[in-house]
Amino acid sequence: MKNIKYIWLLAIALGFTACNDEEDFEDQLDNPPQDAVVLPALTAGSVDFSTFVSLGASFTAGFSDNALFISSQENSFPNTMAKQFAKIGGGTFSQPLMNDNFGGLAIGATRITEPRLVFGGAGPVPLESVIGPVTVTTDLLSPPTGPFNNVGVPGAKSFHMIAPGYGNLANFPAAANPYAVRLTGATPDASMLELAVAQNPTFFTLSEVGGNDVLGYAVSGGDGSDVITPTATFDFSLNTMVTALTANGAKGAIGNVPNITSLSYFTTVPYNALEPSNPDFGPQIPTLNTIFGALNPIFNAVDPSRAIVFSETEASPVIIKDENLADISAIITQALNDSDTFPAFLAQFGLPPQAAPLVASLLGNTYGQSRQATAEDLLVLPSSSIIGTVNAENAQFLMNQGLPATLAGQFSAEGVSFPLEDKWVLTPEEQQEVADATAAYNASISSVATANGLALVDLNSILEQASTVGIQFDDYDLNTSLVFGGLVSLDGVHLTARGYALMANSFLEAIDTTYGSNFVASGNVAKAEDFSVTYSPLLQ
Repeated sequence: MKNIKYIWLLAIALGFTACNDEEDFEDQLDNPPQDAVVLPALTAGSVDFSTFVSLGASFTAGFSDNALFISSQENSFPNTMAKQFAKIGGGTFSQPLMNDNFGGLAIGATRITEPRLVFGGAGPVPLESVIGPVTVTTDLLSPPTGPFNNVGVPGAKSFHMIAPGYGNLANFPAAANPYAVRLTGATPDASMLELAVAQNPTFFTLSEVGGNDVLGYAVSGGDGSDVITPTATFDFSLNTMVTALTANGAKGAIGNVPNITSLSYFTTVPYNALEPSNPDFGPQIPTLNTIFGALNPIFNAVDPSRAIVFSETEASPVIIKDENLADISAIITQALNDSDTFPAFLAQFGLPPQAAPLVASLLGNTYGQSRQATAEDLLVLPSSSIIGTVNAENAQFLMNQGLPATLAGQFSAEGVSFPLEDKWVLTPEEQQEVADATAAYNASISSVATANGLALVDLNSILEQASTVGIQFDDYDLNTSLVFGGLVSLDGVHLTARGYALMANSFLEAIDTTYGSNFVASGNVAKAEDFSVTYSPLLQ
């Protein structure tokens, strides 16, 4: 949008023939119609944008569709902001661009991360499933030359940003990040913060600090393999970064942490994913209900919410393992061993009476902490390709115990006869842990922003709005639905190009409010129509 938008110019052009002479035409220019929209000239307020540095994680880097690639980097929210800053004295904004638009990384031609996802007609699919094999050309042994204004590191947690050696290839994979390796160059042990401060920024953004500190726990289903960063550790990291970045008087903007469980990575797979119309599931329902019919009296005696019944007419919830439940394995085993009808029950499956103690123990161990999922549970996106498949490890274990291969497979169907493991589901208790940590991080971010006079961008509220009622961006209504919502990219976590443009505008608006600039009022913001929501598979 230009500084002065004359929506009446066409009328003037058409009215040339109606002007009797030059005086009439000049009079029209001096007295424009009342519907003319006159925008103010762009001003920087109290900010010097000459050296802009952006420190953060995946969103800062422009990560999208489960990869980093040239086009996604060019559409990163800091790069979009830098284009506006350039209009009022902002300098060059350099980024560690990848070598191609395939995405993926390699070390010595050995691939270590995969190319990007693309839309396959029904949902996200790997790029190579559409266009065939590609060569990943971005190699860590040939890093780009810095320094870089965009210090965005996909996957980085708060404390990683201040950690020496996080970008040293010699520390990979145990204690280094491959995207950080591409930033450090001749100073491999420099922290990401040191790389940012070394450029003596006059203005900075700090974003997604705390995002990965909870995201790792959430995407792993809260199974404990990736723990939530303690608030004290986060606070120390945050204060260290802000203190260093503002030491020379630089101004800046900081974004808080969104409620990540609102992202489509956690909201796409339904808890009741078992459809009776599915030919691989529907015909098994009577048998499954017979099996669980032997267990439900035990469940009902202990906790009726654990009873398992599959519907033959409606979608049924999957079975999950809930580690918050009391383990009743021993109770199940004892009850089955005490049952006079249990041997006859096993005979339906071709098992002799002598197998009763073994099977009772196996059923006890399998369903000791099981229940059907509810609407309050969140299944992570990758679970969609797991539900209904045979858990090979469990099937092999059962065969080793003497069960026939067919029966072992039937008792190992993920989410159907074998409870989904913790890594596939975020239970309400685990969601609360994420929410509590997010709230604590955001309280610290708000406090630090206020104490240092920084612009605060409420990304949490923005995502909440997008996930509930949607958010308007020019002529587009964006929401967090996977593929079709327009905001979240194909990986279910990171943003589309249009989503990053919206994020850039949110930062510009906060900068206007805090520092007296007028990016929004002058029309110097990103336009939704200039940013797509998908990248073509043919983009190379």
